[in-house]
Amino acid sequence: MHVQTHILSGWCVANCFSCTARQRLFAMIAASAADMDGIVIVFGQNAYWSYHHTFGHNVFTGLLVSCALAALVQTRRAFSFVLFLALFHLHLLMDYYGSGPGWCIPYFWPLKTAVLCNRHAWEFYSWQNISVFVVMFLWTVLIGMNYRRTPLELIMPKLDRQLVGIK
Repeated sequence: MHVQTHILSGWCVANCFSCTARQRLFAMIAASAADMDGIVIVFGQNAYWSYHHTFGHNVFTGLLVSCALAALVQTRRAFSFVLFLALFHLHLLMDYYGSGPGWCIPYFWPLKTAVLCNRHAWEFYSWQNISVFVVMFLWTVLIGMNYRRTPLELIMPKLDRQLVGIK
């Protein structure tokens, strides 16, 4: 699934709870962190095909990312850890269905070589993936209208205020 969809999924889900702006930012990171293994693209297309969905898309990376992010929040660390781990797993679930046929999830990598594959996965550029993005985008717009904040609230506060009409 597209990285922007993962990012919005983290922010939208975090808005279902009484989270701080920092927790919402970290929720976006947790929801998209698995794709850090896509950085191997700098070594070429073959490296990408071989290593994307390996060291980022497994339970151990999820635990590590969730622990690190929870340690950086100032309040409700246990809640934050559970939220971040759930969002990491939402990423894996979205990729299981939306990365396209042939992309598997090596859930217990590097301990086990077994992978979770969905032979009925949607194509990467499919109407299903686009629909999930549209839902996340519309959800983001509704949050912006109702709560007067956007995913930019902490990293670009001036633009955030402009987008929601706060002077």
